Amino acid sequence: MSLMEKQLDPLFLARSYLRRRKFDSCVDMCTKMLEKNPYDQCAWFMKAKALTELVYVDEVEADADGIAEMLMDDNSIAQVARPGTSFKKPGTSGQGTSTSQGVRPMSQSGRPVSGFVRPATQSGRPGTMEQAIKTPRTAHTARPVTSASGRFVRLGTASMLSEPDGPFINPSQLNLSKYADRPGLNKVLFDYLFYHENDIKNSLELAALATQSSKYEDWWWKQQLGKCYYRLGLFRDSEKQFQSALKQQPTVDNYLYLAKVFVKLDQPLAALDLFEKGMEVFPGEVSLIIGSARVHEGLGDLDSSVKFYKKVFQYDASCVEAIACIGTHNFYSDMPEIALRSFRRLLQMGVCNTELYNNIGLCCFFAQQYDMSLTCFERAINLASKENVADVWYNVGHIAVGIGDSNLAYQAFQMALISDNNHAEAYNNLAILEMRKGKVEQARAYFLSAITNKPGVI
Repeated sequence: MSLMEKQLDPLFLARSYLRRRKFDSCVDMCTKMLEKNPYDQCAWFMKAKALTELVYVDEVEADADGIAEMLMDDNSIAQVARPGTSFKKPGTSGQGTSTSQGVRPMSQSGRPVSGFVRPATQSGRPGTMEQAIKTPRTAHTARPVTSASGRFVRLGTASMLSEPDGPFINPSQLNLSKYADRPGLNKVLFDYLFYHENDIKNSLELAALATQSSKYEDWWWKQQLGKCYYRLGLFRDSEKQFQSALKQQPTVDNYLYLAKVFVKLDQPLAALDLFEKGMEVFPGEVSLIIGSARVHEGLGDLDSSVKFYKKVFQYDASCVEAIACIGTHNFYSDMPEIALRSFRRLLQMGVCNTELYNNIGLCCFFAQQYDMSLTCFERAINLASKENVADVWYNVGHIAVGIGDSNLAYQAFQMALISDNNHAEAYNNLAILEMRKGKVEQARAYFLSAITNKPGVI
């Protein structure tokens, strides 16, 4: 602490730390003030706010389904949906372009692989329990995604680290009805219970009491009720609360939360209608345009998806997701030179990771810029982690097959299997190389391994 900070009032200094997002320093300062006066409401308020910000996760984006959420969902949804009305059958859309898996790789649920990693886009939606258990979470671990609530449980234990003697606020000892009538404290207390403690039961009770206290006129509390119901899996109740909040106060968050519920209920057309209404109220809102593009992409309507991603550029020319998705679409549309422009744009914007150099290397190869291709793959391997190095080696092997170097291809596919022994595509290509050498038994073993790890890969 500098000399100037020592001369400042502790309350003002804590407020300054909070405003500058130095949350740990703010918590320490508020703790010292609360030791002197445990009833200091200002210090209590700022400490709860700082602890919440330390673990805050945007609920709009945080949505990853595990085995329990996928296979033990008791919400009744039509088993045979009409074409173009369900995420479960995205290839049935009669609109736009629906690419085959031979042109553009698909996820386990049948959706085309996106150019941008988003929550719930990698895990897929397995059809059986056996398939779900066999599906690895990443290349680094064979453990499947067991439950989306695991992250929230880990976040809930963060409260025990804030104080050596226990949690800062003990929810079981709170008189929630008293706090519900205090507008200055009830909102920060709800955020603390919801995000930091992950105590959905008490959060829901506080939100319900505060809604009654406000005579059902505060849209913010209705939104929080919707978030609690969504976290508990009560999607229909969540839908009612978000619709009520949206009717009272149209906000971008309310549109996004309600669309998230529709997507969860496998109602993409309702989500698209909601996004259209939202764009009429908030013209030029990038998050609504991107949301509509994501839904179209999930349905397999890639032309409409690209149209919305291009519309994003009218309002935000530096949107990484839009640039990456358009680049991916151009690459799988047999336009590697145009796709290369998009990926180079990302590189100029400061994005530097394994996936970007891998994509640039593939674009350079198909654009017949072989020298640049090898350089990009070399950088991709240097930047790669244990989770994505197998895919880079697989693409190196693919390039080697393209230039006719079978020895390099064989070594690259072997390196991919060393990094991830569940890489079905590498097993498949190794089997083909063994067939060329006349080693039928070895090829059969590789084919069986590929089918075991990913049914339908052949």
